[in-house]
Amino acid sequence: MDEPWGAAGTAALSVRRLDRPAESESERVAGVYAPTAPDGGGRSVLEGAFGLLDAVERAGQAGLTRLASECGLPKTTAYRLLEQLVDLGAVERSRAGYRMGSRLFRLGQAWQPYPGLRSAARGPAHRLARVTGAVVGVNVLREGRTLVLDWTACKTGDALDLVPNGVVWPWFTAAGKVLVAGAHPGIPLGPLPASWRRESEAIRDRGVAFDREEVAAGACCVAVPLYGSSGVSLASLSVVTDPAHSLDRLVDVVQQTGRTISARLGAR
Repeated sequence: MDEPWGAAGTAALSVRRLDRPAESESERVAGVYAPTAPDGGGRSVLEGAFGLLDAVERAGQAGLTRLASECGLPKTTAYRLLEQLVDLGAVERSRAGYRMGSRLFRLGQAWQPYPGLRSAARGPAHRLARVTGAVVGVNVLREGRTLVLDWTACKTGDALDLVPNGVVWPWFTAAGKVLVAGAHPGIPLGPLPASWRRESEAIRDRGVAFDREEVAAGACCVAVPLYGSSGVSLASLSVVTDPAHSLDRLVDVVQQTGRTISARLGAR
């Protein structure tokens, strides 16, 4: 964590704000980005700001030059947008430049991809974590990636150490594969491996997907789908453990917990 800034740090920040990149006359006149994107025209201010937020999220924290380069923005424009995001609490300044702000964290906690999903899964997920001694996740598929909504770990043991940092993972985690296998064709995933057709059929037949250190060394995972009232898979329930544990022995209890959560979702 960063050390407290103190008076010297505050002064340094003040200098940084004043020592901004020189803005060209054309940028001042045109603003580089229009407030709204005209048809076939340039990107909007919001697109530029969210592009910077994506870059900050990928980097963890980064300086102005790197963020501007990744987003294809002039440094003056990137600086202006980042400082506005700082004022709003969306990003924070750090010794390395900029990092994600607390306001986005707070707002993100309210995201509900499906009404009642988190509350329906909370109790059963905690019980599953206690029974298995593993880490339990509730996940959804968005933009071709696996998003982890919640992690639940048992109170004892070091199971949570198995979970890599971050909440965004490739679709080919067990949690993602079980959703892709049951999804409609056309999900934007890019070229699929030649073996996927056979693997997806096996996932649909058995109702479970596995990941044996395919995404992270030392982490193995079993996942099942969670269904809404319409019978469509909305999310997945996953259990992460180490290679010493048999994933096949976890299948029954994970599927039973998945059915409990699905019943709760269907009753809403």
